[in-house]
Amino acid sequence: MDWVRTINDAIAYMEENLTEEISLADIAGAVNLSAFHFQRAFTLLTEMTPAEYLRKRRLSQAAAELANGNEKVIDIALKYGYDTPESFSKAFTRFHNVTPAQVKKGEPVRFMSRYTVRITIRGGCIMEYKIEKWEAMDLLVHAKEFHAETSEAEIPKFWDEYFGNGDLKKIPGYLGVCMQQKAGGDVFKYGIGCKASDVDGVPEGFEIIRLPEYDWAVFKCVGPMPDAIQEMWERIYKEWLPVAEYELIPDVDIENYLPGDPASQEYVSEICIPVRKKA
Repeated sequence: MDWVRTINDAIAYMEENLTEEISLADIAGAVNLSAFHFQRAFTLLTEMTPAEYLRKRRLSQAAAELANGNEKVIDIALKYGYDTPESFSKAFTRFHNVTPAQVKKGEPVRFMSRYTVRITIRGGCIMEYKIEKWEAMDLLVHAKEFHAETSEAEIPKFWDEYFGNGDLKKIPGYLGVCMQQKAGGDVFKYGIGCKASDVDGVPEGFEIIRLPEYDWAVFKCVGPMPDAIQEMWERIYKEWLPVAEYELIPDVDIENYLPGDPASQEYVSEICIPVRKKA
């Protein structure tokens, strides 16, 4: 998959639908990705969520129309998806630091132009990774469904719940497993657990996840959590995937939290993603 082209195609879809009611699942489906996969890639490559991009572009366009035309505030508000002039004015003022009425009188506004994603080649930073072939295996996880747009805030809470529950923490929780949904929805499953071979049976509250045989790219992350692993995810999407001879298989990805002090500067964890050679 050409990530730069895919994200730019998604931006084009959003730009064509700034005045329409579109969801994260709609945008992701337009570029053949799961909502989770798209949300992650878009956010890492643009440093804002798709929802933030849409909001800022709509408010930018609304300001331009208010400044250059004679349309009423209520008409502009409805055009860009706000139910009332009050809700529009509140969002508008928060973004531009001036009210719609002030803009109509000539006050300057902020403007965010359309994004175009490009790859900038940078040197000097080493990414330590290896490609490994893993046979099919079973993982044992305690899993829950998450919405792509809120998962970044909710998954850390899920980890807190896991280790706060005496029954659950009896099972080694060293793997974070993201089971991506296919295009068309915005819900995916995320599980915490271990290899099924580490324990006997399937305890209550857990399930078995079957992983096919894949080639995996395994990236070494060094540093305290969660910063080290978040920074590596960003580097994978910005630096590795655009130029690697491999492409990501949008299925399951794994974060492997190795033994040690997660707050240490020397702590080691891993990101494992299934890949295949580009055609």
